[in-house]
Amino acid sequence: MLSAPSHLDSAPQACQHRRGVAAFYDLDGTLCSTNVVHAYGYFARNAPTLGATLLKTGSLVASLPFFLAADLYSRKLFNDVFYRRYQGESEDRLKMMADELFEEVVRPSIYRQGRELVAQSRRAGHTQVLVTGALDLLARPVADYLGIDHIIANELEYVKGYATGQLRGPLVAGATKAARMRRFALEHDVELDDCFAYSDSMSDYPMLAVVGKPSVINPDRRLKRTARQYDWPILRFS
Repeated sequence: MLSAPSHLDSAPQACQHRRGVAAFYDLDGTLCSTNVVHAYGYFARNAPTLGATLLKTGSLVASLPFFLAADLYSRKLFNDVFYRRYQGESEDRLKMMADELFEEVVRPSIYRQGRELVAQSRRAGHTQVLVTGALDLLARPVADYLGIDHIIANELEYVKGYATGQLRGPLVAGATKAARMRRFALEHDVELDDCFAYSDSMSDYPMLAVVGKPSVINPDRRLKRTARQYDWPILRFS
């Protein structure tokens, strides 16, 4: 059984606050071990024709060093560049394959401790919120599976049923996550000082810092160092 952060044990008392309490979760690397590259790789491998499969897969593999460098520099830059790869993809096909992707790739990668964490938080009466740079069509099956109430995610823009390679609205990454969480708190009468947030990456420092009870899960080196400085709980999921 998952050993919850000590502050989660006091959740019933927190829920007596005049305003609500929410738990905000990053997805990739936090609740599951997959990421947006795995998702696109699945779509590429299952392209309608062999030629398209080879072209998309080969291009993805060749671009991996660039994507790694972009991610290290800025998660916002990485997402902005990466989602251009969806240009020309059929909206109907992406939505149809999203469920297959979840069953074959994502669901087996969800951490057991992540499921238990969400379940404990739900029992405590907290509103569950997924805050992710992944696409909404990929985040929805995860949220449904875990019993998460709300999703804040990136959405592809479509014109005449095909992706333009652009996103609808501001990119959900970095400081934008914190801004969306603030908006959510206002709209749902949530007190951020009483809320929880979980992530694995230093790029999500803003979403962790905006709540009163952050925790880090399998943190990267910089986030681990920051968590120790601020005495944030460090959880290990496998």
